[in-house]
Amino acid sequence: MKSSLVPVQNLHPSDRIAMYALLDNHFKGVTWDNFQADLERKNWVLLLRDDITHTLKGFSTLMLSQTTFAGERISVIYSGDTIVDPSAWSSTTLPRSWINAVNFLRQHYVENKLYWLLICSGFRTYRFLPTFWQEFYPRHNTITPTHITNLIASLGQQYYGDSYQQASGIVRFQNPQILRENLIEIPTGRQNNPHIQFFEQKNPDYRQGDELVCLTEISYDNLTRAGQRMWHSESLLEFVQDSVLI
Repeated sequence: MKSSLVPVQNLHPSDRIAMYALLDNHFKGVTWDNFQADLERKNWVLLLRDDITHTLKGFSTLMLSQTTFAGERISVIYSGDTIVDPSAWSSTTLPRSWINAVNFLRQHYVENKLYWLLICSGFRTYRFLPTFWQEFYPRHNTITPTHITNLIASLGQQYYGDSYQQASGIVRFQNPQILRENLIEIPTGRQNNPHIQFFEQKNPDYRQGDELVCLTEISYDNLTRAGQRMWHSESLLEFVQDSVLI
């Protein structure tokens, strides 16, 4: 597969339609209006296409913004809708392109500490964290430091408003998107993975669309060896640049 990082304002209407169709195929509760509203709150989209047919195989929406926390100016990448068709699960294009895309944004648009804020309603999304990042929160083998707890709470309230429940660290949308049955269940043999067990414990109602709020700092030193390989790998990513303000 090949990938491209595109400003939302440059998305072709056919790409929006293909993104919506892909999301609707894998989630229940998807509506065109909600999809469009969420997309307009983002400023970048990572598109994954089949190299031969050019069919859209996956995408991830991103919003890069700046805020102030505890007197410090920080940058935050918020992850929105993200999906990869199961036919492309064997490919490493998504993590490799995502890390390349974030590195590109870091180099061109970020002058301070950069964090990744994401919400997880499925274990596969949560597993992205321990695979590629050394320190992330919350996780099973450490207590979340107080300053990180406070930062997560601040960003959760700022971005998700009344849908964010600070005590549990869960976002509960009024009209959630829920993974379809063949994607939401944890396969036999993976229930004993400590990260997956922790995800189930922290987000017991993920089957109803509850989302666990997670945070990690984006830096080379925070990457695992697998993440560093992705960072240094030959990029398949086409950067479609434009005047995108953050």
